[in-house]
Amino acid sequence: MEVISIELSYKPESLRIIIPVGGVAKRLMPLTAEVSKACIRLVNLPLIEISLLTLARQGVKNFIFGVKGYTNYKSLHDHFESGIGFSSKYGISPRVHIKYQPNIDDRGSADSARINMEYYDINDPVFAVQGDNIFDIDLESMVKFHCEKNAFLTIGLMPVSDVSGYGVAKIDKDMRISSFVEKPSPKEAPSNLANTGLYLFSPEVREVFREKRVQEMIHKSGRLDFGYDFIPYLIETGKPVYGFVLKGVWYDVGTPERYLEAMGGILNGKLKTLQDFGGRISEDAKVWVQGESLEARRRREEIIKKIEEGRIEVEGAVLIGRHCEISDGVRIVNSCIDNYTRIGKNVVIEGSAIMDRSIIGDNAEIKNSIIGRHTVINSKSVEKTKILDTSVIADDVIIEAGCELVSTKIYPHKQLSRQSLYGKIIF
Repeated sequence: MEVISIELSYKPESLRIIIPVGGVAKRLMPLTAEVSKACIRLVNLPLIEISLLTLARQGVKNFIFGVKGYTNYKSLHDHFESGIGFSSKYGISPRVHIKYQPNIDDRGSADSARINMEYYDINDPVFAVQGDNIFDIDLESMVKFHCEKNAFLTIGLMPVSDVSGYGVAKIDKDMRISSFVEKPSPKEAPSNLANTGLYLFSPEVREVFREKRVQEMIHKSGRLDFGYDFIPYLIETGKPVYGFVLKGVWYDVGTPERYLEAMGGILNGKLKTLQDFGGRISEDAKVWVQGESLEARRRREEIIKKIEEGRIEVEGAVLIGRHCEISDGVRIVNSCIDNYTRIGKNVVIEGSAIMDRSIIGDNAEIKNSIIGRHTVINSKSVEKTKILDTSVIADDVIIEAGCELVSTKIYPHKQLSRQSLYGKIIF
């Protein structure tokens, strides 16, 4: 099949962004027990909002969420709807348009792209983005590279020190991909270039989706995944598949550990798109206390006064959301505190995320962990609660005073009596 090159003139409004969001995101459990991984809150935002912002600020207008299943659809549609609110929030004009996959369960990320291209009759270039990725990308440069190579598919690649859990590409001197292995062992990896899940397709991909062997993959194996199936098929059949090495940062927020890594990197300014969160208290400190309404500004001023007087200690990069209440003696280090959170006296929070509307009791200690939404961590001076070592407490959980949780996961709506748990999962 002859590949027709995209126009060299960069027209971001002609790009169609497809974001496959399927499955239950097992590696992020229990955070994803009742919410789509794309809408997990990160730096006080739904995760996917950061990617949308990265692309919308480069002129992209048309997004399609390739949602599979009730939870993914509900989470995304209820927050973003058609994109009017998102556009207004960030001052994007003309506004972006967000559509959703029809109520057809796809059989993988590539199948989601196939379904949406057919349903919406897309004949423009397609940029596919994974729902749990955060990235810096210069779209204009990637499109130019794609055109110059007369590529059928261009894959965003990033060098990594550990290839575990990634698709890995081998490229030649011309950046053409000669082989691609999904999640190889370190010994079997052909290079250190990881697939970032960013794919730029020429419109002719619709014809390939209709090919007999592709249809057989869908119906016989019940799957058409980009990494496992479609990319290897394109390479095997001689389509020009190229690798574009990204500059800047890329985070695959697929596990709690990577979530915390992304949070720390973003707070420290490593992501070009998101350098400011609103409410920075001084130019020489990476500390933000958000608040715009009269009531939120009052809480903001109280917190800043306590910081200035030494009654609250902040260190490193710290983001505090709107309407938060923080008591005296609190120490916050390289962490994110989401909106409407209440933190009691003498609490220590280090390298952690406290999601919105949670309550943290006096003298609690939370380190390198994630606390979900509307969760209560009871603690007292004589019964201190400790949550440590990448523990993950899901939404609407009540932890009684005196608990010690190490590398432990608690699913939503649980009430935990006083106990010590190490490496446990409470369903």
